[in-house]
Amino acid sequence: MLTPAFDLSQDSTFLTIAICVPYARVSEFDVYFEGVDFKFYAKPYFLRLTLPGRILENGSEQGTYDADKGIFTIRLPKETPGQHFEGLNMLTALLAPRKSRTAKPLVEEIGTTEPSEEGVEDDDEEFDWEIEQFPFEEVIERDWNPQCHYGFGNLRSGVFKRLQDELSDVIDIKDPDSTPAAQRRQKRLDAELAKFDPDHYLADLFEDEAVEQVLKYKPWWTYPYSKMMASLEKTHEQENQGEFVSFSEDEKYQLRKFVNKSYLLDKNAHRQVYYSLIDILLAYCYETRVTEGEKNVESAWTIRKLSPTLCWLEICTNIHETLVSFGRRVLCYPLYRHFKLVLKAYRDTITILRLGKSAVLKCLLDIHRIFQENDPAYILNDLYISDYCVWIQKIKSRKLTALAEMLRKESLKKSQLGLELEELEMAALLVQEEESALKAVCSVSKQQAPCSSPEASESKVSVSSTSFSRSQDSDSEQDELQDKEAKILDTMKISLPEKSSTLLTVGGGVFKSVTLLGSQNIQGKPLAPSQAPRVADPLIEELGEQLKTTVQVSTAEGSVSGNHNIVQD
Repeated sequence: MLTPAFDLSQDSTFLTIAICVPYARVSEFDVYFEGVDFKFYAKPYFLRLTLPGRILENGSEQGTYDADKGIFTIRLPKETPGQHFEGLNMLTALLAPRKSRTAKPLVEEIGTTEPSEEGVEDDDEEFDWEIEQFPFEEVIERDWNPQCHYGFGNLRSGVFKRLQDELSDVIDIKDPDSTPAAQRRQKRLDAELAKFDPDHYLADLFEDEAVEQVLKYKPWWTYPYSKMMASLEKTHEQENQGEFVSFSEDEKYQLRKFVNKSYLLDKNAHRQVYYSLIDILLAYCYETRVTEGEKNVESAWTIRKLSPTLCWLEICTNIHETLVSFGRRVLCYPLYRHFKLVLKAYRDTITILRLGKSAVLKCLLDIHRIFQENDPAYILNDLYISDYCVWIQKIKSRKLTALAEMLRKESLKKSQLGLELEELEMAALLVQEEESALKAVCSVSKQQAPCSSPEASESKVSVSSTSFSRSQDSDSEQDELQDKEAKILDTMKISLPEKSSTLLTVGGGVFKSVTLLGSQNIQGKPLAPSQAPRVADPLIEELGEQLKTTVQVSTAEGSVSGNHNIVQD
């Protein structure tokens, strides 16, 4: 909390307290007074005074607020009329907590058996939550850097000297009162480069369904603009743009609350005001489009984050630089980071400027309401938006039309943003093409690979096998297989181990009984002398009757596979 500057004065019946609270949220403040206690709160200011006399609440108290000076003036009736309050200029004594006045006395009476009541420390005493306060010390103008100005028309300075801790969530620049405009700009560029996420950008680029939906949305300014263009085509004369834009009752109430001011701006300051106006409108157009006109809790953050004027207190010097800075921030910070949204907000801003100052004022009022409802962002209304709402009413719409024409002549390309977007997209496309080619190769290889399907036998013994990839049913092939089978049987001279026989099934339907070697001889090892060749037809027939296993020999494209499936009962 900050202790505001204050001053006290009195007459015979009233005590007057003047409290200076610049840039405070005056829509919400609290005043409490009773006896010698006085408390005032208006974020981020808090004032607690212990008065030298008693005051009371009888209905005659008064309060006023000077918006130009940011001063609350409160008149409180004295409990005893005519009483003179001493030491109203002793500010340190007035700020001291009340309990400090009842401290243990420096001189005590000794020789008593019981300690005095004041000397007894109460263990049950309530914890002192009151914060330490110090008298207000005005910051001298010469202590500020003369180059460190900001706000509407670059007219403010020293605002953040005492509010930096309270408003660190509003702006990104640290210590703006001692950071010149050139350094603020360079720090912004560095922060944007550090924040840019290529993965996020490419994801929005290639998966842009949500972005395309947002681009189709028609905000409120499209309808009056269509009416204006239709009227212009009929009459061929430029009519008053204000006729196509109307204000709601809430907006009219906002306008009545503004204080009429006059602004003395030189030529450079005038240009900077117009360029900053473009910057703020670009951010507003983006926010309105992506939320489709339904503001949410992130709206204040989005608007101030996309505007270098509001977030970095930057001074815009030309239109192209304003467009580039906005484009960079769109691709670095919000949820949807697509270059099409940058161009769409650019065209929306041209439309609003062509509609004249009524449309621009309507946008500024909407921004003012969004910031006013957001706790840390209200300070931006005092620095920029409130002054814009008053100033825009006094300029001529033809200047905004000329500004829109200048903005239309500008162009913005990805290569101008300094984020290497074109190189990034080219690399992503190359990767995408390689993946597509790889998928195509895999698809072709799968189509050429042999296909297999399991078949179930209806016999008592179920047999699973691999079918032929391509059927070879010609008689010549069957004869060839049978000849090979006969040769194999004639040349096999193998001694038969006990209970190690199989039934060989050939694709042609001819069955032959063949004995198989034991597992120890499968690997192509030479036969032992005890395993001399011996083949006898009666033995083969006897073994054929005892066999319980079927081996199915499968061949693919004329070659016989050596895979055997053995199924036992």
